[in-house]
Amino acid sequence: MDRSTESSDLSHSPVNVEEMTLDMMAALMREGKISSESLVTQYIERIHQIDKTGPSLHSVLVVNPHAIDEARALDVLWNSEKPLGPLHGVPVLIKDNIETAGPMPTTAGALALKNNVCLQDSPLVAQLRKAGAVILGKANLSEWANFKSLKSSSGFSELGGQTKNPYFLDRNPCGSSSGSAVSVSANLTTVAVGTETDGSIVAPASHCGIVGMKPTVGLVPSKGIIPISHNQDSAGPMARTVMDTALLLNALVDPSHSKARKDYAASLQFASLEGKRIGIPQHADRFPESVRAVFEAAVGKMEQAGAEIIRGLELPQEDSLGEAEFEILLYDFKHDLSEYLSGTSSSVEVKNIDELVAFNLANPSTLALFNQELIEMAAKKGSVEEPAYQASRQLVEKYGRKQGIDALSTDYQLDALIAPTNTPSWLIDHENGDNFEGGSSSPSAITGYPIITVPMGDTQGLPLGLSFFSGAYQEQTLLELAYCFERLINARKMPEFIAVHPSSRK
Repeated sequence: MDRSTESSDLSHSPVNVEEMTLDMMAALMREGKISSESLVTQYIERIHQIDKTGPSLHSVLVVNPHAIDEARALDVLWNSEKPLGPLHGVPVLIKDNIETAGPMPTTAGALALKNNVCLQDSPLVAQLRKAGAVILGKANLSEWANFKSLKSSSGFSELGGQTKNPYFLDRNPCGSSSGSAVSVSANLTTVAVGTETDGSIVAPASHCGIVGMKPTVGLVPSKGIIPISHNQDSAGPMARTVMDTALLLNALVDPSHSKARKDYAASLQFASLEGKRIGIPQHADRFPESVRAVFEAAVGKMEQAGAEIIRGLELPQEDSLGEAEFEILLYDFKHDLSEYLSGTSSSVEVKNIDELVAFNLANPSTLALFNQELIEMAAKKGSVEEPAYQASRQLVEKYGRKQGIDALSTDYQLDALIAPTNTPSWLIDHENGDNFEGGSSSPSAITGYPIITVPMGDTQGLPLGLSFFSGAYQEQTLLELAYCFERLINARKMPEFIAVHPSSRK
């Protein structure tokens, strides 16, 4: 039967999109109760009411001017029983360091890339379109994915302004995938795509009360993403549920990758914590008491559900690995960013990192709030053949992988490691920058291994996440554990856009 006979006009369906999951969306489309056009229209209206006015979250840099037309075209295919794929008609927001074909530019939030209009989609975005997704727009981010200044404010970019935490508007959403996290949490999109070098998906996801996953580096295509480091960069899914995270991951992974699975979601409903061996590294004990209390309560529930918890595990050489990571990122940023800039169109003035430094110095607005110490430090680095770079890479391989996560996983027969994702959201501060007190993303970041965060509770109304991490290509196991944990804890709460956190009034 031609589905076009089921409904006359669904362009302004009254169905409430708040907390709508992908499965709910698909069911409503099959029942003829919503259309892709109605979904896109409602999300655009919410963006205007919540992001551009009202709470003014500043999470969306630009709405795709063709989004409604694209949704209508997808509705025609749906009504003709020709769906493109599992994300048919689903609105997806893309972090603005991921290339989309014009007219929307790809800017990393930076003035230097304001006119970076690309001729074609990145492979990642092309895969989303092939799966039927509507590209709703581009999400704000920490400028240059938070690799500009040592004292910047996460979620701030010159082109997008300061993204706000949707729970308390005076609080920071963390970053660098700030807009992706905030827009998902505030129900301005169904799902979103972020990128991570170290914490840039999981940290804002934790602060904003959602799920975020950074896959193993290389599993998701990286071409067409403005880079920091080819050793650590990965795009990944951000959603309100683990199931939606898995469904979005299905569309993001490179189908030609030898380790890619066709369906990360199918087995989730059959997963169990019974008999699972979960390790807790020593650094989990260094979080503030308010965070540890929520974490220990969550761990207790996992034990009650049958998980075996192994405590006090040591990840070796943490300080040395941190220094090695920083060295690697500086070298990689110089090489990788210059290579990216050299391939941009003539409308982009800067073609390498030295020209970027000069551009920012010549345009005072780019340095009005924060300097560019990280860019300048990277610009001074030499070739990746230099001994300092090679020694840092060897240190990561030895202590991060072989004697680190790999050794713990093997020696203790672990299914995963867990820890609090990070400390709670801090006050937005454009004078001193972020007040970041600790996180758990670095072991996975330096190794290129996967990590997922799931809401575990809150402290004084500020969301907290719990991270599961493991060895290379263990996405399926991590998703299953995260799914079980989510059902057990059920900690996700919708934000209410409260202006000021109570502690700020003291």
